Amino acid sequence: MIELIFLACLGAPPENCEERSLVYTDVSPVACLMGAQPELARWVSTHPRWRVARWRCAYVRQDQKDA
Repeated sequence: MIELIFLACLGAPPENCEERSLVYTDVSPVACLMGAQPELARWVSTHPRWRVARWRCAYVRQDQKDA
């Protein structure tokens, strides 16, 4: 599984940021990287008060996955 991890910030102060993620079960790391910007643009369009400060794709570590 691949995870698109991004930092979403509410307004300008950096203390109003939260790490969020979207998990994909059927994409490669390259596909995650190539599809990240359109996916994040869709997320921002449904969360208009938020902005994405940075993002990355990574494998989901099985020991950190929620039960």
